[in-house]
Parts: sequence; structure tokens; C-alpha cells
Amino acid sequence: MLRGRITPMRHKFISQTILSILLLSLLSSCAPAVTLPPTQDPTATLPPLPEPTVAQPLETFAPLELATPTPPPARTKYILDTTIDYNAHTVSVDQTILYSNLTGEQLNAIVIAVVPNLWRGSFDLTSLTINEEAVTTSTLNGQRLDIPLTSILSAGDTIEIKLQYNLVLPFAEQEDPGISRPRIYGYTSRQINLVNWYPFVVPYINGEWILHDPWFYGEHLVYNTADYEVDVRFTDPATAPIVAASGVPEQLEDATRYTITAARTFALAASRDFQVSSTQVGDVTLSSYYFPFNERGGQGALQASAEAVQIFSQRFGSYPHKSLAIVMGDFNDGMEYSAFFYLSKDFYNLYDGTPANYLTFVAVHETAHQWWFEQVASDQALQPWVDESLATYSERIYYESVHPDLVSWWWTYRIDFYKPDGFVDIPIYEGQGFRPYTNATYFQGAYFLEKLRVRIGDEVFFKFLQDYLSRGRGRIVTANEFFQTLRLNTNADISDLVNQYFRNVYQ
Repeated sequence: MLRGRITPMRHKFISQTILSILLLSLLSSCAPAVTLPPTQDPTATLPPLPEPTVAQPLETFAPLELATPTPPPARTKYILDTTIDYNAHTVSVDQTILYSNLTGEQLNAIVIAVVPNLWRGSFDLTSLTINEEAVTTSTLNGQRLDIPLTSILSAGDTIEIKLQYNLVLPFAEQEDPGISRPRIYGYTSRQINLVNWYPFVVPYINGEWILHDPWFYGEHLVYNTADYEVDVRFTDPATAPIVAASGVPEQLEDATRYTITAARTFALAASRDFQVSSTQVGDVTLSSYYFPFNERGGQGALQASAEAVQIFSQRFGSYPHKSLAIVMGDFNDGMEYSAFFYLSKDFYNLYDGTPANYLTFVAVHETAHQWWFEQVASDQALQPWVDESLATYSERIYYESVHPDLVSWWWTYRIDFYKPDGFVDIPIYEGQGFRPYTNATYFQGAYFLEKLRVRIGDEVFFKFLQDYLSRGRGRIVTANEFFQTLRLNTNADISDLVNQYFRNVYQ
């Protein structure tokens, strides 16, 4: 139940600015790049939905009865002792990885992703040990750190990997969004952003370590779930910035400890300019971090996200964490992380105080990723539609639940304006450009889910989503598993829809 009102922790005079014409730049592959259609009156007469359906009230959907899942084995744990020099844009880290071999196979090597090493001079590894023995045979090439093991790591066993390293954060220069996606990792004039900033063990699936090459758009990383304990301190506590982070904070004597369990990532943003507003949905604390003169947008994003958490918890299954950080990014990008997501500064600048705008539906989209990415993960490089189509369609579920008069507006403004086509199931590497890629993966995916819902009916559709979440929670699923779960919930013939929207045959 949503309770309480949104109250800013700081109150500053907000100057109203009028933005007449502003083209939004690229919004990352989790929330597609936008070229705004002409301003539309959301109350005006709009074309009907493709194959419209009337949503039933939330309370008419009975919870799906599912077998009690078997408790998972111990997860890998990341322990990071982190010191940040905010002014110098540097970070020093002592990191411990308690890696549990849950692959079901014996391992003679470990592969770790070191994403900061993609920027020249950003990553400096000073020490590496395994079970307290120095490692001298590792190889760091780009983002990939290969570590041969001196003895076999049996299935179910755990090893201790310790790393000491320093980060020199790069300036997050915003390049041409048609050529390269906006930078998040690094610093801007108003904030530092630590995303994919620590080395992590990549998934091992079917005898292969999964670490794809980055691309011009889309996400290339795949994550297992893990537990995180992150201590954060600043070299000058007197001028320490406000911090937004994954996980729940606990104040220690000389640091703040953030903990989060069964998470895909740990992200952190810090700024001396942040203002903060918070609200509660049940036992979940949602906090919105925004810059001065953007309080209205900060409140709007918080409200939409709070409503989405409530709706998606009822429709899909419970939200998995005790906190959610909504962070205004000083860049033209939006991205989801565990219990944390960014929204582009341009959306705040364009926010008009109504739910008929990009800030609202992108906030809802990124909130939906706390189900379709955080809980049920997929290969974001090779099968990006598995989470992106569901996150996009979740926007439609939000509007039908909170603003049913705007559902037609959402289809027209969000989807139809771009005239999407193409097959849904393309890898990021075959998208033929960002707009064709997002049109297919996000928007064609939304069309498919809408037609699927009409075909099988609301009750079966939402039971399927609940079942899909239950079966996939904590795992990395495939497109085949998506359709296998669907077929467990309906005997309806959907072969024509699959042939229309997908290039591959799914079993």
C-alpha cells in the first residue's frame, strides 16, 4: 500500500523555466533514444489501440499458487572497502570476492569483467590474491581478466579473491548519440557515477564465460545474482557529497555501509548539488535525487516510480529490495541497476507536471527493470528483447492502472510515432542502428505482448507473468524459457504472432 506523501528533505526556491524547443538526445538501450513528436493534447481524440483490451481491476486477479522454491545455494559475495576523493575524481578500493562455484562443473580458471579498463588509465590493479596466495599468471586484456587456478575449484566450493586497485574516473563526455551512447561511468561537473566500476565474476553458462564486447548501443554485460557489502568514505568528510546507492545505508564510525542481497549490480552516484525527496511503498523506501531547479521533476519521477512499484508488485510479484534510488543523471541517458536507476536530465527539464510525458513513462520503464532485469535476467547483448519488451509493455500496464484515459496517448506518442518494424529478437550487434534496434526490440516487442494478451486473455496473461517471474527469479533465462513458460500457462495457438514478430523458432 502506498502511504505517506512525498516531502523534500531540502526546500529551495524553484525558478520556473520555459523550454520551447528541445530535442532529446539518446536515452540508452534501456530507455530508447527519442525524437519528440509534436506536442499533443492528451485529451484529444487519438487513434484506437491496436486490438484494444480493457484491463480488469487489480483485485480480480487471484494470486498464482506456486510450489515453494528450493532455497538456493550460497551466492557469491562482494565486499568493497572504498575511499573516494570527490575533488580529484579518484577511487581506491580493497575488494574481496567470495566466489561460490554454482556452475555445476569443475573450474580451472575464473574470468572477471573489469569494465573500467576500457578507458585508458582508469584502472590500476595493485594486488591480486586467491586464497591469500599471490596471483602471477593472470592476464588483463581490455575488460577481461583471466585468472588460471592452481587447483581445481569443485562444484559448490568457494574461493576468496582479493583485489586492490585504484580508479581514475574519466570525464563523462557526451558524444554524438547517433554514433556512441552517452557516458555514465565517470564524472561530470555536478556528479560522479560509479557503474560497473568493480571487477565481477561473469556468468559461466554451457561451458562458456559470458562476457560480450561492448557495442554502440544496448547493454553487453550479463550478471549473476550476488550479495554486496560496500563501505564508502570520502577523503574530506567535511565536504562529502550526498550519495545515492544500491542498497540500504548504515552509518559506521568512519564510513557508510551499503548492503543489498540477491542483486545483479551495485551502483553509486554522488553530488554536492543533489536534493532528495523520499516516500514509502509498504516497507520499501524510494528516494529521488535531483539537481536544483528540478524539484518538480524529481517529485514527479518519485511519484510515478512509487505507483509503479505498487502496481507491479500486485501484477507480477513482490519488489525484492528495501530501497530504490531514482537519480537524475547529468547526461542524456537512462539506465537500470539494482535498486537504482538513472533518468536523463532532459526529461526533468521537459517535465510539465502531468503524467503525459517522457519523464513519467521512462521512470516507470526503469522501475519495471527491477522485475525484468533485476529479478529475471537475460543475455542483454544476444537476447535484449527478453527484458526490454517486458519493461516497455509494463509502461502500458502502469497507464491502464493509474491513468486509463492516457493509454491511447501512450500508444500513439510512445510507440506509433516511430512506425516500428523488424523482428523483435535481434542481438544488439544486428540492430542496423539505434533507432531500428529500439523500434524492433522495444516497440515491436510491446505490440507482440499486447496481441498476446488479447489472444490469451487478461487472467491467463498475468498468471503467465507471475509464473515467469517465479521460475526465473534469480536466474539468467533464455527466450526459449520465456515461451516454454508461456505454453505451460496456455494452449492458445500463437504461431501466427511468433511468425510475425520473431525470426527464430522457439521451443
